[in-house]
Amino acid sequence: MKILYCIAGTYNSGGMERVLANKANYLVRHGYEVVIATSDQRGQKPFFALDPAIRCIDLGINYEENNGKSILNKLLKYPFKQLRHRKRLSRLLALERPDITVSMYCNEAALLPKMKDGSKKVLEIHFSKFKRMQYGRKGLWRVVDWWRSRMDERLVRRYDKFVVLTKEDKGYWGNLPNIEVIPNARSFNTAQCADLTAKQVLAIGRYSHQKGFERLIEAWEPIAQKWPDWHLEIIGNGEERIGLQRQIDNLGLSPYIQLKEPTNRIETSYLNSSILALSSRYEGLPMVLIEAQTFGLPIVAFACKCGPKDVIEQGKTGILVREGDIVGLSQALESLISDENLRIQMGREAKCASERYDENNIMRRWITLFNQL
Repeated sequence: MKILYCIAGTYNSGGMERVLANKANYLVRHGYEVVIATSDQRGQKPFFALDPAIRCIDLGINYEENNGKSILNKLLKYPFKQLRHRKRLSRLLALERPDITVSMYCNEAALLPKMKDGSKKVLEIHFSKFKRMQYGRKGLWRVVDWWRSRMDERLVRRYDKFVVLTKEDKGYWGNLPNIEVIPNARSFNTAQCADLTAKQVLAIGRYSHQKGFERLIEAWEPIAQKWPDWHLEIIGNGEERIGLQRQIDNLGLSPYIQLKEPTNRIETSYLNSSILALSSRYEGLPMVLIEAQTFGLPIVAFACKCGPKDVIEQGKTGILVREGDIVGLSQALESLISDENLRIQMGREAKCASERYDENNIMRRWITLFNQL
């Protein structure tokens, strides 16, 4: 079987890019032919290693050139880029003749159902139904986000299969006949566990509004005063880096919080930490939660839509905090910092819970779906 995936690019260090690399590598190892079509690669190398058998083709649409521009700029440029995207992707599908074409819900999502190339069309979403309204934008941009959310509800029905990551999110979309729940698989299959004695809390993600790291930094201020030998490490990159560093400096937290670049050896960071913190405003199914459990880390997270409530068993594998409750986040972190026995107990439970996301189990579900189609 030949599978063609569509995504904006593979050069970012995000969860969606990691998930695609893992799935594509697994499929080619099991005899499938895989092609990845990007719209915005711009000559950059994939961040996560891809099997040499996977062919990557960039369509050169470059939507990201318009990021940060005005609504008028996007209204003028976007239709022409969509037209170019439709032509080039149609040509590629006619040439490649895939059995299954999968959209990762990027800019091709609205185009694929209209293409009558013979392939079955699958849409997989890596964020919640409410993502667009959770951007927190104001004015005309908020109207645009509302309108696009309504269009999402129509769009997902036009695919042969629509795959969401969590049972929670499935409930928000309603009783769609084509909806399936398939979570992300864990990236690592290892017996290694963090010993949970390191005085370090770990957070990972893009420095963006979604990840809410400014809230985590605020929550760390009372922890630094009471537990000055503990440190917070935030791994990522993105547009808010300068603002986050300024916040750290202004609060006098530079000795206690480090912003670090993404790494291909992220497992070392997990093993050298004792708690994972997640301060996101919204998610799909955060890979960091699954990976943290794989290495036996207890988790403290806001109970945002969607993912944390599916992964974390309250009081057993971690602590869920009411979304946006910064004082509660600080207190939950402190409860684990102050109690090594509790950390170790939760860490053991987290390691056991990670078996739910074993790669073979998750990929069998994908292969079953492909075979059914």
